[in-house]
Amino acid sequence: MSTEPRTVTLATLDHGDVILPEPDWCRGHADHRPDTYRADITHYAPQVDLRHRGRAIGFAAIAQAPCAERSARNIRGYVVLSYESADGFDPAGLYDLAAELDMHADRLRALADQLDTILGGGSQ
Repeated sequence: MSTEPRTVTLATLDHGDVILPEPDWCRGHADHRPDTYRADITHYAPQVDLRHRGRAIGFAAIAQAPCAERSARNIRGYVVLSYESADGFDPAGLYDLAAELDMHADRLRALADQLDTILGGGSQ
């Protein structure tokens, strides 16, 4: 078994092929496009989908943009939330949404634990 850090080579529009260390938690770059700028290369952990009644209401993930020029390069957790109910909620619907948000809060705490492990030098 190799003790060398894992690397990935990605084609970029502005710097040609770029070789970067690839963290253990990164899901890979199968969707990478060669017309990407080096500053936009991002390592992503598997995404945590957040849903309510089968509809996507957001996602959370651990990510790092190691060559970023205008944002942080360190490993961070990111959350995107968006939900609009055209019909509004009755009391039962609000309770149901609150219960699902409680469940998602537990999932976000688990993601925070994973990020804490990564930042502490472990991998997960």
